[in-house]
Amino acid sequence: MSHQQIISAIKNKEYKPVYFIHGAESFFIDEITKAFEQLILTEAEKSFNFSVFYGKDTDFTAVRDTAMRFPMMASHQVVIVKEAQEMKSLAKLKGYIEHASPTTILLICHKHKKYDMRSAFGKVLKAKAEVFESKKLYDNQIAGWVRDYIKTKGFKIDDNALELLSEHLGTDLSKIANEVEKLSINIPKGTTLTAQHIEDNIGISKDFNVFELQEALGVKDALKTHRIVNHFASNTRKYPLMMTLASLYGFFSKLYIAAAHSRSSDLEMATALGFKFRDPKKAQYAAKFRVEKFRKAIRYYSKEQVEHIFSILKEYDLKYKGVNNTGTPEGELLKEMVVKIMYA
Repeated sequence: MSHQQIISAIKNKEYKPVYFIHGAESFFIDEITKAFEQLILTEAEKSFNFSVFYGKDTDFTAVRDTAMRFPMMASHQVVIVKEAQEMKSLAKLKGYIEHASPTTILLICHKHKKYDMRSAFGKVLKAKAEVFESKKLYDNQIAGWVRDYIKTKGFKIDDNALELLSEHLGTDLSKIANEVEKLSINIPKGTTLTAQHIEDNIGISKDFNVFELQEALGVKDALKTHRIVNHFASNTRKYPLMMTLASLYGFFSKLYIAAAHSRSSDLEMATALGFKFRDPKKAQYAAKFRVEKFRKAIRYYSKEQVEHIFSILKEYDLKYKGVNNTGTPEGELLKEMVVKIMYA
């Protein structure tokens, strides 16, 4: 089951005795945990039937003994083990999971890394529990996830706003969800979100952002590039160099791939770049939008220049971390780096 399917089943009061959720992406684990905390028991029922343990501060006996109790004035009790990766005796819950109480709903949250399901405990979990692995999304999956998440909140979003939001917020799903929540508070349901909505409600400038920097650098627009860079350099807390480095590395990596497909169709190039399109009828138009900036940039950068730019990005990544840097401020490092890229 996906995390949405687990939450949907909980809403429909379709419970299983044991759930084990693990993996590197904390957001999905937090969303499932929130559902268990809010959707199963009423506030009155929670008084006697809701228990939370933290892995570092508990052991299997406390969890087992609590899980074996009968609920009081409720059909079920809920037992949640958070930060289970810190629980040294976690695997000793094997015996309980093999014979779990049907009136207890036990949720075990193993964060930040995948559990070894080949172990004896892992095999029991696969056989007896509902197991969900919370995986990190790939970069090329973020935009699609953002669009879907915004849809669940009652909105649509245009392509420019989606690009702006995805580029600026990166792959931190919790951060993205928090920013989308701001939008849902201030904008009527059913609205199609634009770049102006993003700027007005989240504070991401539609003129000064990494997406616009990519566009300007891609066509070697020196005036626009320096205007954006000066804006970034004056506020490195809001526009940290590491964020810009990551964004530019992503852009030039895609440009390198696009150059190899310069004679391909828009759809073929977009597919090579990792973009996916749900509606085949609209795929050709959507692909044209996705590859437009890369087709423009191919005219300004050769394969050899892009390869040199990779070395520039590596150089300034190291300087940001203190290697071969005698104290140059972050903003000045950004300006130096962008000038070198512009004239690579």
